[in-house]
Amino acid sequence: MPVFSPDQIGSSPVRFSSKGVFETHKDRMVNPYAETLIPKEAQVEGIQFWPQAKGKYPCLVLLHDQWGLTFHINELARRFACEGYVVLAPNLYGRQGGMITANAEVAQALMERMNEELVLQDIHASCEFLNANLPEDPNLEFTKRNIHGIVGWGMGGTLAIRFALKRKRLRAVVSFYGRLPEPLESIQQLSCPLLYHAAEKNEAADDQALEQLCRYANEAGKSVEIRRYPGTCSGFSDPMRSDVYDESQTHLAWEETLAFLRKQLV
Repeated sequence: MPVFSPDQIGSSPVRFSSKGVFETHKDRMVNPYAETLIPKEAQVEGIQFWPQAKGKYPCLVLLHDQWGLTFHINELARRFACEGYVVLAPNLYGRQGGMITANAEVAQALMERMNEELVLQDIHASCEFLNANLPEDPNLEFTKRNIHGIVGWGMGGTLAIRFALKRKRLRAVVSFYGRLPEPLESIQQLSCPLLYHAAEKNEAADDQALEQLCRYANEAGKSVEIRRYPGTCSGFSDPMRSDVYDESQTHLAWEETLAFLRKQLV
């Protein structure tokens, strides 16, 4: 059972510097142009969800699939908040106008135009934003510092793994059928435990590749857990994709994810 009901969850849009350094209300007090000044650096936009009950909660950053920051991702963010997390879902297409699409061709084009290094910078800024405890943002008073997890689906699952190879201050990463890192040996740079949800029909992460990934991880003392879902294709957890959605397997993956996060984000 969730810790909180949906009506106990607050939400708001967020916007902050991609550099991971944020102005405070005092900075703006002494800047007469603060209200009209256009930031020189790119801004990360997204949606934040949090339990409204007083307390300190671990944080999650959710990374969306190729379709953009859809209603489905927002609902997942709310569900995670009901489980007792402060959740931030950044728009990974923000540098391209923040598009949302149901068209596979458009989604493919958006992914091809995405600058991965800049998007990883935006994900880093999302973590730093949750750490910032800005005085004018009371929602951030609920966050536990540096107790962060990353959860991603598809494209977001790929980025989640890439990010976990770079950021050291990370407690957990969950990837739903993301592409495995190249080369596979790079998994030895993993900074935290990884839970990987493997679709059976995924050429980018077949059994042989997953076994090799685990072997490299074990050699370096890294924790990688693989959960396999028979008969599934990539995208099996997306109810908007009726051609591949599998409700029962999605439920199993959700429960596995919650159990993993409860163990790691303490």
